Amino acid sequence: MGHTPIPVSVNLLWCVPAKVGGSEDYLVRQLLGLAEIESDIAPTLYAPAGFGAAHPDLAMRFPVVEAPIDGSNRTRRVLAEHVWLANRTRGSLLVHHGGGTVPSRGTRPIVLTIHDLQYLTYPQYFSTIKRNYLRAAMPRSVSRADVITVPTEYVRASVIETFRVADERVIVVPHGMESTLGNDATDADTLRARYGLGDGPIIVLPAMTHPHKGHLFLLGMMASRWTDPSLRLVFTGGAGAAEAEVRRSTEQLGLGDRVVRTGRVPAADRDGLLRMAAAMVFPSEYEGFGAPVIEAMALGVPVICSDRACLPEVAGDAAIVLPLEPDAWSGALDRAVAERDHFVVAGRARAAQFTARLSGLALRDAYGRALR
Repeated sequence: MGHTPIPVSVNLLWCVPAKVGGSEDYLVRQLLGLAEIESDIAPTLYAPAGFGAAHPDLAMRFPVVEAPIDGSNRTRRVLAEHVWLANRTRGSLLVHHGGGTVPSRGTRPIVLTIHDLQYLTYPQYFSTIKRNYLRAAMPRSVSRADVITVPTEYVRASVIETFRVADERVIVVPHGMESTLGNDATDADTLRARYGLGDGPIIVLPAMTHPHKGHLFLLGMMASRWTDPSLRLVFTGGAGAAEAEVRRSTEQLGLGDRVVRTGRVPAADRDGLLRMAAAMVFPSEYEGFGAPVIEAMALGVPVICSDRACLPEVAGDAAIVLPLEPDAWSGALDRAVAERDHFVVAGRARAAQFTARLSGLALRDAYGRALR
């Protein structure tokens, strides 16, 4: 690449601020990483209304052009991509579509980010409308993309196998944790008072109540294996498709006084809750990356996670990685407490391999390949 700025358009119209979870964090962090490195890339971010206010650090570094939509309505978003976005990105040398699909109209070359292929592995967790949309849109999007970026080798292999894509077209751009993670973490005493956590140990699952995240599995563990009355299981994150079932199960198992529902919390409280936890527990059935694993490690917290999908790849040997069976998890919490020092050291070393800067470098390389 030369020294003349290379105009790149980044499509973030799918990114409803504070509502789409890990995929939003993924793109934001790699773009922040891109800002940290030496690069000729000059991105302009096209996003829904409110995105700049939700991500001021990113808006300070790159121009943000907000569309007259909020991103929550798929039909309006798709229409905006085909008309509003296509008209505004004609002068770009490259367009990066970060939400997993590519509109049928617009500038090329194209970089496409695919976060996961969960709709194929667990179709029952998707509405009929969304499932049918993805089944139609994904193959077409893959065929239009010049380069496809994915968060893990697990997703890379899935994309190559599913869509018969040439290996060299699919590049891993890993998640990257910002260096400031945890700097403003809320202290434990404040959090205990704010959320009614009592004086005993806590464990945390930071995830929306989607069916695959494992909330019901943990409720079963609390009822049958982890029965210390002073232990609190903290669910952070908003309501997902399994919200009603999680509430019903909590009541039926008599866990109302041992399960704390905080809802979505500020980043400072999230980091503080993780930092004070005996463990971050993550019994997910499917992840394209599983950012909470690395976030917890960076904050010095032992991690207990499932052995599903990409999680063994991401966790490495720095976590307790187990099959989703109650007997396997029965002694895991005691082990996390007994070997805390080991898992804190191993986790921090593992998290050091997932920085925003490294993510930005990988993104720059993906753009460079598409521009060749």
